[in-house]
Amino acid sequence: MEFEQLKHFVARHDNFEVRVITHSGSHCYQVELEDVEGKRHMLTRRGKPTVFRSLEDVYLELQRAGINRAFLVQHVPQDEVVGREAHYRDPLTSRMPLVF
Repeated sequence: MEFEQLKHFVARHDNFEVRVITHSGSHCYQVELEDVEGKRHMLTRRGKPTVFRSLEDVYLELQRAGINRAFLVQHVPQDEVVGREAHYRDPLTSRMPLVF
């Protein structure tokens, strides 16, 4: 989903979830939107996934789109290494609400 598409989507819908995704030990962030139908849309620029180098950059871009809340999701490779399924939807274990 390109930035302009994100802005139009946000203007027309109110039931969606935005996730800021990072990996353990990384300082890079990606933005994903999940709509009410469960479809996931990664924020892209010219067809390639957009990668942010700081949370501040993410906040500024999302605010420009009219979004002021998201969840920070950190992927932890240890879960996958030991054969456990990662539970990124558990609100108390793997995601943190962000308000900006």
